[in-house]
Amino acid sequence: MVRLVNMPNQQTKSFSFWIVLAVVLIALDQVTKLYFEYNFDFAERVNVLPFFDFILVYNTGAAFSMGADAGGWQRWFFIGLAIAASAFIVYLLKKNKEQSLFCFAITLIMAGAIGNVIDRIVHGHVIDFLLFYWDNWNFYFPAFNIADCFITVGAALVIIDELFFAKKKPTKEAS
Repeated sequence: MVRLVNMPNQQTKSFSFWIVLAVVLIALDQVTKLYFEYNFDFAERVNVLPFFDFILVYNTGAAFSMGADAGGWQRWFFIGLAIAASAFIVYLLKKNKEQSLFCFAITLIMAGAIGNVIDRIVHGHVIDFLLFYWDNWNFYFPAFNIADCFITVGAALVIIDELFFAKKKPTKEAS
């Protein structure tokens, strides 16, 4: 007869594990951006699939180029915002290390934010290179990068974690 041992659903990772993971993800993001920066001309487009191209473009704004034409102040605003968010995420990683899914999600967000901050500091803009479209380019999603993927997946995982895995606090019954 096989005995089943009760194992916890989530294995607790140390704070340093999440920081090392973030550094690896940031390095992956930067390597991909450097590849496109040095192997593509600006706006050069290479078809990969009927709905996907590689393209080298620069974004001085936020998501979907919001604020790109703001005159330059947005660069420093987005750098400050990402640094503040990353500091808060470090605090959350220390406080919630027993919640592996949540820590993974916010590590992805932090890695993406820092990856884009590096671009803003070094280049003055974010390097984007992934372009999805539909209907022979008549409908397209704005170009983005690996850091943006980290942020998006991380945000989705935070929502999933909150909806399905977060422990609910008991409500106090009115007397």
